[in-house]
Amino acid sequence: MARQRKRHVQQELLDSTGTKPKSKRGGKRRGAGRPPKGERAGSPHKKRPAFKASQPLHIVMRVEPVMGQLRRRSMFRALRQATFAVVTRDDFRIVHLSIQQNHVHLLVEAENKRALSRGMKAFGISAAKRMNAALKWKVRRRGKVFEDRYHAEVIESPRQARHALAYVLNNWRKHRQDGGALERTWMVDPFSTATAFLGWKQLEGQSGWKVRETYEPMIVWEPRTWLLKVGWRKHGLIDCYEVPSKGLLSRRARGRAAVR
Repeated sequence: MARQRKRHVQQELLDSTGTKPKSKRGGKRRGAGRPPKGERAGSPHKKRPAFKASQPLHIVMRVEPVMGQLRRRSMFRALRQATFAVVTRDDFRIVHLSIQQNHVHLLVEAENKRALSRGMKAFGISAAKRMNAALKWKVRRRGKVFEDRYHAEVIESPRQARHALAYVLNNWRKHRQDGGALERTWMVDPFSTATAFLGWKQLEGQSGWKVRETYEPMIVWEPRTWLLKVGWRKHGLIDCYEVPSKGLLSRRARGRAAVR
């Protein structure tokens, strides 16, 4: 007696024509696939621009939303400690740094692309470890801190250098971070290296700002490139009330600030 052939399960899925009917599952899904070019995080994966050792760079590093507000003492300390990871490097130098709500601005000098890559990697890894620890979660976070790639702009002229200095050091005024209880007691951003910068218009004839003895500034290099050291001065000193891309604050806004 012939044994009855077992019907394959998949045959039951075929219709009368012998083809598989269209499934209700699969197909195009909302939010699936690679995001549009303008919606991708971080800087596009383009080839880094070429630069000379005499040309500083403006770097912007954005953080993941999970990191929350960066303008906190714990995050300031974390980033300050991260500067120690590169302060001994002679081929890569952080000259200025400012911390905003969800991103960090840097003005750096590097001998070449290799030095820039290694310096930024060392700083990024050190900053990520310390910033994760600063979150004070029950279980220490061990994950990505900075979004994708950092954005880099090569500074090529004295005018561009002055613009970069004003933009980085006065960025808190652009984002209206100068109205807090602590910030209103300062004329320059305490979450930056602004206290170490001597090119302020308000400091003409003075040796520097008066700050509290307990204030611990960022550990950064003095500039070596002509553009950040001397060249930018061709276009005038920087006013501490200057708002990047907007001009000066009103007299009323100036009156609310005081030297600390």
